[in-house]
Amino acid sequence: MELIELTQTILIFIGALMILVFIHELGHFLAAKMFGMRVERFSVGFPPRIWGIQRGDTDYCIGATPLGGYVKISGMIDESMDTEHLAAEPQPWEYRSKPIWQRMVVITAGVIFNMILAFFIYTGMFWSLGKLSLPIEKVAGIYVPEGSLLENVGFETDDKIVGVNGNYVDAFADLVSISELTSSNLSYQLVRDGIIMDLFIPATFLDSLTEQSFIHEINIYPPIISSISMGSPAEDAGLQVGDRFVEVNGDPIDYWLELTQIIRNSEGIIEFVVEREGQRLNMNILPNENRTIGIAAPSLAQVGATFTQLKFAESILEGWDKVAEQTMGIIGGFSRMFSGDISVRQNLGGPIAIASLTKQATDQAGWIGFWEITALLSITLAIMNILPIPALDGGHLVFLIYEGIARREPTEKVKIAAQNIGFLLLVSLMVFVIFNDVLRLF
Repeated sequence: MELIELTQTILIFIGALMILVFIHELGHFLAAKMFGMRVERFSVGFPPRIWGIQRGDTDYCIGATPLGGYVKISGMIDESMDTEHLAAEPQPWEYRSKPIWQRMVVITAGVIFNMILAFFIYTGMFWSLGKLSLPIEKVAGIYVPEGSLLENVGFETDDKIVGVNGNYVDAFADLVSISELTSSNLSYQLVRDGIIMDLFIPATFLDSLTEQSFIHEINIYPPIISSISMGSPAEDAGLQVGDRFVEVNGDPIDYWLELTQIIRNSEGIIEFVVEREGQRLNMNILPNENRTIGIAAPSLAQVGATFTQLKFAESILEGWDKVAEQTMGIIGGFSRMFSGDISVRQNLGGPIAIASLTKQATDQAGWIGFWEITALLSITLAIMNILPIPALDGGHLVFLIYEGIARREPTEKVKIAAQNIGFLLLVSLMVFVIFNDVLRLF
C-alpha cells in the first residue's frame, strides 16, 4: 500500500510539474518564433534525451529528468553553455541579432505564460464551480484548542474576528488569504468580551504553519450533524442529521472541534444533550474502539455560507483577483524569508515537499485540489524564474536591461561566468531543499 501511495504521489507531482514546464517553455518558444528566431530544441525535462521528433529546425523532445525543461534558441548563451556561434557573424534568425525589446519579450514570455496559466485555472474554477462565501457576520466566534497555534499567538475561544491588518472584511476567507498572512505586520481585529481590540501576531508564527493549521473553518463550525454513518453508535442511539449538541457530560458546548476533542479524549459512555426542532433530548452513547461515534461535521451551507453561480465576466474578475492575491502572498513570504523574519529551513520546500503538498491537495479535493495547487505552483515558478539570478530568466533580463542602459552588451566571458555561477547557485539550492525535505520526513 505504501508503494502504491508513493507511486501515486510521484506521478501526480510529475504531472503537475510537466504542465508547468511545458507552459513556461511554450511561452519562450512562441515568442521566439513570433520574432523570427530559430528554435533548435524544445525539451520538456532535462537530458538525457529519451524521445523526440524533428520538425523543421526544431527538435521536440522529452528528457529523462522531469525537474524542468528548456528551449534552445540559436545565438543565445543559456544553460547549455553553447558558444560555437560566437566565432561567426550574427545571423538574422539568431537571438543575439534581434532588438533588445524583442529579446526581453522572449525572456519574460515563460513567466508571463505561467501567470496566464494560473489565471485560466482560477477563472475556469470560478466559472464551473461558482463561489462559496461565508459572511463574517455568520461567524459567532472561534474555538481555540489548548496548545494550538491559535492559542500560542494570543487567540481565545469565543473571540469574534472582524478584520485583518486594520481592514474590516465581509467574508471569512478574507481573514486567511495568503497575501494577508504574509504581510510584514500581521494583526487581527476582534471582539472579546464585548470589547474591540487588536491582536498583533508575531512574525515567527509562519514557521509553525508547516506543521499546524491556523484559522480554519473547522474552528468556527457549530456542533451540528451533517451526516451519520450506517451502523455507527450515533445511528444506534437515534441521532439525526441536523441535531445540534448543546451539552456533553453536563458541560455546555458551542463548537464542533470542541465536541470531537471531548469524544476522543473521554472514556466509557458519554452523556449528550442534543437539540432537535426546539426540543432537548438526552442520549447516552458509547463510542467505538476508535473513540468516534460516526457523525460528520456540518457543511458550510449549514454554517451560513452563500453560493453564487458566477457569469463568465465575473469569473474573469475573480480569477484576476485570485492571481493578484496569491502573487502578493508569495512575494511577501519570500521577502520575509530573505529579511530573516521567518526561517528559510522551515518554509522553503523542494521537490519532496511540493510532491507531498500536491498529493495532499488531490486527496482532499480531487481534481479541484490538483488544479488549485497547480495554479499556485505556476505563480511560484513565475516568481522564482524572474529573480535576478544568472541562469534564470531574471538573470538574462538583468543583462538586457544593462545593455539597454549602457548601449553595449556584457562580454561573452562575463555572460558565461555568470551562467556558471548561477548554475552552481541553483544546484546548491536544490541540494539544500532536497536535504531539508528529507529531514522533515524524519
